[in-house]
Amino acid sequence: MMTCPLRTSVIGSYPFPSWLEFASQHLDRFGPDDVAELQNDAVTTALHDQITAGLDVITDGEQTRFDFNLSFYGFIQGIDLESAPPRRFGPPAHDQRGKHAVVAELRAPRGLGAVEEFKRLQLLTEPWRKAGYQPTLKSSVPGPYTLSGRLAPNPALGYPDRWALTEALLPIVRKELEDLVEAGCQEISVDEPSMSCYAYREDTKKFVDIFNRTVETVTGRTRVCTHLCFGNFKARAVGPRQIAPMFPAFLDFKCNEMHVEMASREFAELELTEKIAERCDVAVGIVDVKSYYVETPEDIANRVRRCFEYVPPEKLVLAPDCGLSQTARWAARRKLANLVAGVNQVKQSIGLPVY
Repeated sequence: MMTCPLRTSVIGSYPFPSWLEFASQHLDRFGPDDVAELQNDAVTTALHDQITAGLDVITDGEQTRFDFNLSFYGFIQGIDLESAPPRRFGPPAHDQRGKHAVVAELRAPRGLGAVEEFKRLQLLTEPWRKAGYQPTLKSSVPGPYTLSGRLAPNPALGYPDRWALTEALLPIVRKELEDLVEAGCQEISVDEPSMSCYAYREDTKKFVDIFNRTVETVTGRTRVCTHLCFGNFKARAVGPRQIAPMFPAFLDFKCNEMHVEMASREFAELELTEKIAERCDVAVGIVDVKSYYVETPEDIANRVRRCFEYVPPEKLVLAPDCGLSQTARWAARRKLANLVAGVNQVKQSIGLPVY
């Protein structure tokens, strides 16, 4: 399934440069061409850090989204975007991200914006590819269950609960995946962290059905990945941080790669990756994005060798626990560089080529 054993990858997001943080708070002072330049420069910055690290799989860092989910809601008709969160002060928690009202049928005639992001990624990586660096370009899209999490049900419109909202969003997400494949995207991560967060209390077989119907039209046409974690808003998790409740049901996900959060949990339940490897490739989070301890190459190498107890090199992908958007850029840069350096140490020790 993989282009190389022990491939190094990222989940999707990357920290914004400080100037982009500032500019995003003053977008009314910029013209459309200025904004386009901001977007291109921010993606180029994220690419520079990933390519300098030497990753096998890279993304655009989600630099043009300004938020993991928020930009997608801006493409969906029938939503009245909240003007302010219900709680602004105090310790960070998920209630500082409120819900958007559903006021009409949910539609996305312009798509969700991921195709435009991917085409920008293709364009901006071309100089590096011409120079001989050939990373896999990955696009990350939130799945319909996760995307439904910030919408308020509206029974009057036929959306009585989160499941109904998910069903309305499913064909919208599926069409976006199809369009990404048509644009040439060879790897797509359909991220459903809400499923892993709530697997302990919800019908896991229902989750599997939702995921598989979302990806059914692109299965076999691109490398389908999924990212399972326990939330990372302001480095805070939500739900019990255990992967056992997801299994065995989640083994029926129709994907080529399943990512599990491990580093922040001190590699608890690592043995369960053996079962995943029987069905698909396993991406193990071996960099803790919630900690400012910067893992050394030796730390990484030792963690990779621990993974070998359950997953063979040809089925193993190494990545951070989650997206890096909540981690300061100075730490993100060093963590990615050491991730690749540590994996390369292991490759050399077992006779695998280092690219």
